[in-house]
Amino acid sequence: MRLVVAALSCALGLSACSLASPSASTTDQAKPKSTMTAAQQKTLEAQNTLASYDGYGSTRFGMNEAAFRVSWQADLVGTIDPAGDCSMLRPAWEKSMVTFDFMFLRGQFVRYDVGTANPVAPGGGKVGMDVAQIRALYGSTLQVSPHKFREKAQILRTTNGKGSVLIFETDADGKVSRWRMGIPPQIDNEDGCL
Repeated sequence: MRLVVAALSCALGLSACSLASPSASTTDQAKPKSTMTAAQQKTLEAQNTLASYDGYGSTRFGMNEAAFRVSWQADLVGTIDPAGDCSMLRPAWEKSMVTFDFMFLRGQFVRYDVGTANPVAPGGGKVGMDVAQIRALYGSTLQVSPHKFREKAQILRTTNGKGSVLIFETDADGKVSRWRMGIPPQIDNEDGCL
């Protein structure tokens, strides 16, 4: 969790973040500007549990875009089509949707996808773990099925019993390459927003 907060703090500190601190000369060159206030940054950093079965940080599944943006309190890239089948937002510090994104269906927040080792999923799973490690964390609640598009890859699915679902995708070597959290039916769409 400390690494997540450190990475988030670094990103929100508006440098092109890596966990290592850049030299002063690198930092002074071309810092991106943020619309976040110091109070907004402090609120975002203070969130104890970022990844949860209810949403991410202080965001909650089912929020519309306006409520989501108020709750998120940080810069986001993308726009939401309230009438559209699927739209995506991503934190401004993420370079692409591949590493982290938020999915909206008809204007409502329904899912988030993670493609990096941080953040950690509820229950402790993360990118890079193998199937045995995920099984040890989630036990008998874990359902395993073949991936629809990738040969030898698997889908590892578990629920909180209240409607939210956590899914880990493995690669052909049995290592988690991505995970996602959300609500049915969008959580089970392996295509994302396609």
